[in-house]
Amino acid sequence: MTLSRLPAHLIEAAAARALSEDLGDAGDITTQATIPAGARSNAVIAARKDGVIAGVDLAQAAFRLIDPAIALTTETDDGERVSDGEVVLQIEGPTRGILTAERVALNFLGHLSGVATATAALVNAVEGTNAKIVCTRKTTPGLRAFEKYAVRCGGGHNHRFGLYDAVMIKDNHIAAVGGVKKAIEACRAAVGHMVKIEVEIDGLDQLDAALAGGADIVMLDNMSTDDMKKAVALTKGRAVLEASGNVTVKTVRAIAETGVDVISSGWITHSAPSLDLGLDFR
Repeated sequence: MTLSRLPAHLIEAAAARALSEDLGDAGDITTQATIPAGARSNAVIAARKDGVIAGVDLAQAAFRLIDPAIALTTETDDGERVSDGEVVLQIEGPTRGILTAERVALNFLGHLSGVATATAALVNAVEGTNAKIVCTRKTTPGLRAFEKYAVRCGGGHNHRFGLYDAVMIKDNHIAAVGGVKKAIEACRAAVGHMVKIEVEIDGLDQLDAALAGGADIVMLDNMSTDDMKKAVALTKGRAVLEASGNVTVKTVRAIAETGVDVISSGWITHSAPSLDLGLDFR
């Protein structure tokens, strides 16, 4: 899968917001008090655990916005695996700038690399099957584009980005409108021909209605693997089947082997542990 980088304006804006939050009105008072204005240093950002890197552009933007005189050399780029002790970024330039940007750069890089690493673990677990690992809308407010990018860095794929780019009929929609088929038909009449329609079902008794209504994707929510296999057999390729619920590194292989097309996980974005990275002066 080709990795498409995020637009520069998104990266710059996010880094600027994070720096503004950290610096406030007074700036880095510790660094200003302790480090002479003309001091220069060499440093590296290196991994302290094995993982997959994501967020290099954001880390670089943090340093660049603080001081354009800081020189940066990428040693491990987004989407690449890194081992404990391996260097991700070489940094050289004004010491004050390096210290001031350090935490924002590491926050972005550690969090997004954690998302990429968690995604890669699921992707590796289903290798050899036809199932794709995808994320959900369970993302950190304001960071969705970056976390979904990190999922791609880990070899996963993206689900819808928001409420606007695909129809997702959930259990509460169905309960409110009065049935699966009725909900699908209402959406089909309301949206454009380019918009995909997905419906969530939690039992095989709803599958016929979902298929009869013409759903493009059917989400099998928290179903047993036996029921997933039955759904695959009944569907016969008439819709994309997505499995969701109880997806872990231990369970994902069995889910993939049922024959579903897509496996979605909220955990890879909302609960993935940050990858341990540190900045060290040389």
